[in-house]
Amino acid sequence: MPNSEVLLVEDNDINRDMLTRRLSRAGLTVITAQDGETALETMRTAQPGVVLMDMTLPVLDGWEATQQAKTDPTIANIPIIALTAHAMAADRERAMSVGCSEYETKPIDFPALLAKIYQFLGAID
Repeated sequence: MPNSEVLLVEDNDINRDMLTRRLSRAGLTVITAQDGETALETMRTAQPGVVLMDMTLPVLDGWEATQQAKTDPTIANIPIIALTAHAMAADRERAMSVGCSEYETKPIDFPALLAKIYQFLGAID
């Protein structure tokens, strides 16, 4: 059975706090990282069930962190949902091309994001 933890990778304190609280209220266990490098380390140690990856991050951005995750056999199968303010069709294509499993624009449609998370965690069909 996959891990039901959600790794939230978000450098903005307000966004990270708000999403952590909302996800926790939805019954999910949330762990956090503030940059792409820490996200990769956390993915390797915690093996979360799904990752919510902001694409604009310090140290190592979400684009590069996702690419690196998908080339690491220990974490390559963890689904990554891109969270980004970049809302153009080309941005969605770019997210998918670097290895994201899904894409959600900011401001986040929380019910839609939650449905995607549950789908990856196997909670719904």
